[in-house]
Amino acid sequence: MPIRQWLKSTNFAIEGILHAAKTQRHVRYHFFSAAIVLLMSYILGVSRTEFLIIALSVIAVLLAEMFNTTIETIVDIISPEHSEKARIAKDIAAGAVLITAFGVAVIGYIILFPYLRDSFHKGLSITKHSKEEIALLAFIIVLILVVITKAYLGKGLPLRGGMPSGHAALAFSVWVATTYITENFTVSLLTFVIAAIIAQSRVIIKSHTVWELILGSLMGASVTFLLFRIFS
Repeated sequence: MPIRQWLKSTNFAIEGILHAAKTQRHVRYHFFSAAIVLLMSYILGVSRTEFLIIALSVIAVLLAEMFNTTIETIVDIISPEHSEKARIAKDIAAGAVLITAFGVAVIGYIILFPYLRDSFHKGLSITKHSKEEIALLAFIIVLILVVITKAYLGKGLPLRGGMPSGHAALAFSVWVATTYITENFTVSLLTFVIAAIIAQSRVIIKSHTVWELILGSLMGASVTFLLFRIFS
């Protein structure tokens, strides 16, 4: 089935992201930085164009770091023993990451410094956003937190097992966001039931324990609730 094959391929791709986060501390640092920069951009109220530039820059750094990890792995396979050429290949890959990170730091400074300067002189005020924008931010932040948590605990596959349950976290994040966006009890209840079914299915297929589901659900719901309280 095409859908089943797509899900299988997606699982392999996400497993690659999680493996990079587990084995490379710089990847974890970049995920942390991504979450902080996105939150800061929302707080300071950068324009849509500026936010798009920042988001693309963050993605560029993550991609560069992951390509660097891939190159290092390939070099280790081809040349398991010490080799000068292998060292040069790794150094060049690391240099590419450094150039990307430095360029992104400059871009971030150019965009964010005026906002930070105004906040320093006038006082920090949190910019309000539409409910749809907050829902998108919440989904991204919850996803990053799931990846980082699983990377540090080092257990389970990205879509199967491990603490916390990513399915439960994202499902209950969507529930809270839907509740705020629609302000409709029936829709909220229906979304909650769907989220609960998704979470329960992870126990039925023995991908997660009940405790992992509870923590995942609490993570998704609480983070999303907090972001809506801050930005709406």
